[in-house]
Amino acid sequence: MNVIRFSDLCAQGQVAAKRVFIRADLNVPQDARGQITEDTRIRASVPCIQMALDAGAAVMVTSHLGRPTEGAFQSADSLAPVAQRLSELLGRNVPLLANWVDGVTVAPGQIVVLENCRCNVGEKKNDPALARKMAALCDIFVHDAFGTAHRAEASTYGIAEFAPVACAGPLLAAEMDAIAKALLAPKRPLVAIVAGSKVSTKLTILQSLAANVDQLIVGGGIANTFMLAAGLKIGKSLAEPDLLDQAKAVIAAMQARGAAVPIPTDVVTAKTFSADAVATVKAATDVADDDLILDIGPETAKTLAAQLMRAGTIVWNGPVGVFEFAAFENGTKVVAQAIAASSAFSIAGGGDTLAAIAKYGIESNIGYISTGGGAFLEVLEGKTLPAFEILGRRAGAALS
Repeated sequence: MNVIRFSDLCAQGQVAAKRVFIRADLNVPQDARGQITEDTRIRASVPCIQMALDAGAAVMVTSHLGRPTEGAFQSADSLAPVAQRLSELLGRNVPLLANWVDGVTVAPGQIVVLENCRCNVGEKKNDPALARKMAALCDIFVHDAFGTAHRAEASTYGIAEFAPVACAGPLLAAEMDAIAKALLAPKRPLVAIVAGSKVSTKLTILQSLAANVDQLIVGGGIANTFMLAAGLKIGKSLAEPDLLDQAKAVIAAMQARGAAVPIPTDVVTAKTFSADAVATVKAATDVADDDLILDIGPETAKTLAAQLMRAGTIVWNGPVGVFEFAAFENGTKVVAQAIAASSAFSIAGGGDTLAAIAKYGIESNIGYISTGGGAFLEVLEGKTLPAFEILGRRAGAALS
């Protein structure tokens, strides 16, 4: 993917004494007292910030936090806890600056955090006047927030249009590289796992992947709908009967290419949806009218694991069962361990997927873990993310 990379600018000595505006993703969870409860995103942003400081830049960093109302700043919207945590991680004082749109004073080798960018009027609608003001603050704009790459806002898109230089930070560049490796030039076979409660929420993803992947593994409520489409009974399990035609179309599209959507041959059922429900393994043809399917069965899990071990590339979005309940976690655990053990390049994304990866301790065995939920899903849908589009366009203009 042709974009200007901030790491290259630093290596070429083009950053010293320049004003660098970094759009990071510092949207971290907080408790009722405003204390940060999980700081992964802040820690992930440090390499880009440190890279800019080491290069001698005057560094400005901003992010959104929560869902503030534009023009109505409240104390709960403040990035003050984030600035404090950055101070600790960087080992230096990191001031927080409010009302920054009309001007920022920061010296080379210094850093300031600019208050919650989504409090600025016009941010979400990508107001050109606001974007131009932001762009005027810097010599180099660095987009390093993949979690916002699917949004065309003033601090993510508009500023990239008008800044003298617009480039990708190391986090965003890593996402671009992983996506290109998994979807644009994958090593075959390419296997995708798409799971979730509803086909309707991921229908366009399924349709897009059906045109490209060699195997499309479905799980959760989505698998139930595909089982119905294959003529199997699913009892009272979660499904969307009104989308059977779309599920059949995905199956047909895969078959036309000599590919497949593996349908479970056995399942784990219960009579109620609860952690202490009695789990029963059944053949997929033996599901009773009062059964709930809460996981794939061990035979199906073993078959899928073998297919994943033969894969060249794996894209994973979603657990295949109710892995939060011990009695119904085996399918997701077996699939997760197979992905970890496979020699394939794997890319995983989505909140539940990250929770499963953490639960089974396989972080170091996944090729790339994407932290951008909505952006990751839009990539799987085959969409070009606004951040990728504008950075590619700016890189092209710089070369012409």
